[in-house]
Amino acid sequence: MKELFADILNMQGIKGVVLLSVKGDIVYQQSLVDGVPDLAKVEWENILSTLDGTRETDLAFDRGRVYIRKTDLGYLLIPMSLQASVAMLRLNCDILLPSLKPAKGTRGLKRLFKK
Repeated sequence: MKELFADILNMQGIKGVVLLSVKGDIVYQQSLVDGVPDLAKVEWENILSTLDGTRETDLAFDRGRVYIRKTDLGYLLIPMSLQASVAMLRLNCDILLPSLKPAKGTRGLKRLFKK
């Protein structure tokens, strides 16, 4: 999965990537900075319930920002510096999202008659 996020992680000002399931479980996490708190201890389900219906958001703080994007698997959280380009990040996320779709299983004979 590291290859999927390579373009985002190589952007200037990006501090890491966290992919959360709909229930708030960490599916993938990579940090580019030291001293990151243990994200497994965070009650993500409560936080994500407030984002219900939100496609994307950009939260700004004193020392940085967090870009949150809804995916088919759950939510993508990207911590970044204040100087990081949100427009370029959105473009990279638009390119990445089709790769994050869950695999669909086919049933019975339908798989033989694909178009």
